[in-house]
Amino acid sequence: MELPVHYEDRLVATISADPQATRFAYADAWRSSPDGFPVSLAMPIRPEPYEGEQVLPWLMNLLPEGEPLRAMTRALGAAPEDALSLIAQTGSDLAGALTIVRQQSRGEPGYRPIPDAGALERIIEELPARPFLVGEDGVSMSLAGAQEKLPVAIIDGQVAVPINGAPSTHILKPDNPRLPGSVQNEMLCMVLARRIGLNVAPVKAGVAGERSYLLVERYDRVGTGKDVRRLHQEDFCQALRRPPAAKYEFNGTGMRGPSIADMFALVRQHMTARDITRLLDAVIFNVAVGNVDSHAKNYSILLGRGAPQLAPLYDLMSGLAWPNITQNHAQALGGQRRGRHIYGRHWRRMAEGAGLAARGTIQRVEQLTARLLRELPTAVEEVAAMAAGSAMLAIFAKEIEERASEVRTHAGQEGVPDLAEMTTDDSPTVGASAYSANGEA
Repeated sequence: MELPVHYEDRLVATISADPQATRFAYADAWRSSPDGFPVSLAMPIRPEPYEGEQVLPWLMNLLPEGEPLRAMTRALGAAPEDALSLIAQTGSDLAGALTIVRQQSRGEPGYRPIPDAGALERIIEELPARPFLVGEDGVSMSLAGAQEKLPVAIIDGQVAVPINGAPSTHILKPDNPRLPGSVQNEMLCMVLARRIGLNVAPVKAGVAGERSYLLVERYDRVGTGKDVRRLHQEDFCQALRRPPAAKYEFNGTGMRGPSIADMFALVRQHMTARDITRLLDAVIFNVAVGNVDSHAKNYSILLGRGAPQLAPLYDLMSGLAWPNITQNHAQALGGQRRGRHIYGRHWRRMAEGAGLAARGTIQRVEQLTARLLRELPTAVEEVAAMAAGSAMLAIFAKEIEERASEVRTHAGQEGVPDLAEMTTDDSPTVGASAYSANGEA
């Protein structure tokens, strides 16, 4: 099989596969172009092709995981491990700027409006069996992750489905019946992060019949309406050449996933001091709100003609209020994974491993958590006024307030090593996602 990789109407590379290897080769014109960019920090532009284990993690991270992947393979009649075949059928609208599809004639790119709330509710109900509307005429798209979601576009204020390779502009994330109040939870965390100065993707909430949903504006798109262009990006698993199954530092696959030190090293190698500070703020925020699912695929990098930069934050959620969610964070912080057991010594160890100043890191923890606590009541009011309502908002806010206060207080204390610290460091995070049905503590 051979697949062309395009940026708009320009050939970027060719991916080829035979029984021996999968290869990725940049096109000569792209290599010599002054505005050419690498598809991944792990695959800089060069004349020689990349092969096998250099290519497959990047490809696999373009596809969903868990049940959405299984449903996709059932609908398309392809094996889950056949990443190239799956992408060939879903690669017209991916994360980032590239399209990866077989050369074939298709209709004019455009948008199919979803006529009303009832039709949108039916689409949401069908997503578990038909992820990304796979099999629908003209629809070919994919997103990573284990949660149900749908790339859409907002055209003249109406939700629409991109067809024939048109770019989506938003990601629609329905409520999760297994996690009551999931839309309100994510809205609160995203709004709170924005209010304390973090760079986050814009979000709003909506209702379709009995279902609520989140609309996340795509940061890898620019423009409005039908005049939209794609921007390139990759997640940290792609940049660090890890498959999706290794997105957690401790994952049970036999391959250690990215650590906090690995993530800071990547940013320090390719980005600026401002991006290092933004990554530190994101780590602090995720600990302070109990976002145990802040794995390496939930951090991304914008790539293009200029220097790489940290992408806006997304998929921010607190796991504190649901009893079936693990309390182990996606990465150890100074040897500790449980947020309530993180003390000053852990922040200092993390800072040392990440090349940061220990005292400045603890000061940043104290400053950011204080700001978070000040902004929390206003963030709750902002979310409560949105269309999806305030289900469980008070519970989420109370849990976040308690954890953020605890993190702030503990940052100035040494604490003592305890059983939790000694036993949770190497235990895997269970399930495809900490917020999956199997993500038990």
